[in-house]
Amino acid sequence: MNLLENIRLAVAGLRSGKMRALLTMLGIIIGIGSVIAIMTLGDSMTGSITDSMSSLGVNNIMVSLQERESSAQQGPMGTDTTNINEEDQVTQEMIDNLLEAYPEEFAAASLSESAGNGKARDGRLYANVSITGVNPGYQDANSVKLLDGRFLMERDIQGSKNVAVVSDKLASALFGDKDPLEQEVKVYTDDQILTYTIVGVYQYEESALMGSFSAEEDIRTSLYIPVSTAKKLAGAGDNYQSFTLMTSGASETRETVDLIESFFSRYYGADSKYTVSATSMESMLDTMTSMLSTVQIAIMAIAAISLLVGGIGVMNIMLVSVTERTREIGTRKALGARSSAIRMQFVVESMIICLIGGVIGVILGIALGTVGSSLLGFPATASISVIAIAVLFSMAIGVFFGYYPANKASQLDPIEALRYE
Repeated sequence: MNLLENIRLAVAGLRSGKMRALLTMLGIIIGIGSVIAIMTLGDSMTGSITDSMSSLGVNNIMVSLQERESSAQQGPMGTDTTNINEEDQVTQEMIDNLLEAYPEEFAAASLSESAGNGKARDGRLYANVSITGVNPGYQDANSVKLLDGRFLMERDIQGSKNVAVVSDKLASALFGDKDPLEQEVKVYTDDQILTYTIVGVYQYEESALMGSFSAEEDIRTSLYIPVSTAKKLAGAGDNYQSFTLMTSGASETRETVDLIESFFSRYYGADSKYTVSATSMESMLDTMTSMLSTVQIAIMAIAAISLLVGGIGVMNIMLVSVTERTREIGTRKALGARSSAIRMQFVVESMIICLIGGVIGVILGIALGTVGSSLLGFPATASISVIAIAVLFSMAIGVFFGYYPANKASQLDPIEALRYE
């Protein structure tokens, strides 16, 4: 009996007991569907977060001043959260010296200072804002896309001017179809009213890392003002505890990180309290991707347990099938069928059950993964290789769990099988 004939017999057997076949496949369907759904959701999430972090600048290096003691209170990304004195912080002169010493290594230095949150108002119209002081290098390092006007310039920093670059959402909420450039915007904070002249409008892009569940009109966007103006507003000194450097990509990231730390060791090498540490966005991206992959594999392993249960279900139903068809097996063996042919018949039947269950599971998994990705706001990404592996794995389950019942059927004594009631 050839393979095609075995497949026909297997399909005919499944048709004669549709409900039993469906219940047998259920474990395989749930297992494969769960794995595919998790992989689809995980790949979508990983891809979206990777793109989001890449948009922040793969060539960026975060530089921060930290306490040397291991007991120092560390914040996110290794940034020290203790209150470092002004005289201990990195000065503008140090940063300028670094850029002058290695002009081919760095494209820009991004400096920022948070000045709190507020609400930009124009009568009953409003927009929530986060007031952030920045320098001209911030635009390139953070991929700020300007739609109209200009970004902050060095003369704005030097003069601590009350000018601002606002998001397109704020411009639309407060000014509608009017040109917002050179218009004044009033920002209400907890204790004062601030007035800025709008010189530019940038495109707001929601980050996958910091997605907002607020209503459209309540989304908080950044209002960029000169960093010197923000420092005065926040009561901060002229120096910096942390900043970002955008590299030109001329050297390997690891070499550039070492170069930065080596440069600042001139200033902090003899300092017993503080040191300057550099971390590349590329290494952070690798770490994030690795963490997501580990979590994804762990969840997949748990979901794959149902495949084991499904496989046991297949073995069980195949043993029942062998018992029910004992007289048929005896008749075939009495007519000259070889044990290998009997064994192949039942293995193929088990594989067909698992294959159909696997295909249904893949379709269900892609559907669930797509819906889950959409609900979380990620673009759905289904891996063709994972789908192919899932289908092949389901067939392998059919072979593994179908072999024992098939082997038992092939070893039946034809005389005893014919006498079976």
